[in-house]
Amino acid sequence: QVQLVESGGGLVQAGGSLRLSCAASGRTFSTYVMGWFRQAPGNEREFVAAISWSGGSTSYADSVKDRFTISRDNAKNTVYLQMNSLKPEDTAAYYCAARLGSRTSDFQRYAYWGQGTQVTVSS
Repeated sequence: QVQLVESGGGLVQAGGSLRLSCAASGRTFSTYVMGWFRQAPGNEREFVAAISWSGGSTSYADSVKDRFTISRDNAKNTVYLQMNSLKPEDTAAYYCAARLGSRTSDFQRYAYWGQGTQVTVSS
């Protein structure tokens, strides 16, 4: 079992940057694939990025590729999402999630979820 707590959300102007963090409990963090998802009001939960247990492999949604970077520090039990060149359409609640197995963009395959952190991008 792993518990996840996101932080780092807030209000930023278009073109700005934010870094989200997700702190995980448990000694087995390094065995989990980690993902970031987002959900805007009235929309379905959307894949943003995922990273392998080692950090050696990553994947991104086309909408954030070249602007967002996912990374992890297994010594700190933390996964990050660096978000640059933010756009108003990036406004959403951002969630981190964990699963055992391979990277996937399917949110239904992630067993553990944080409570979310709000990101609002003003135009």
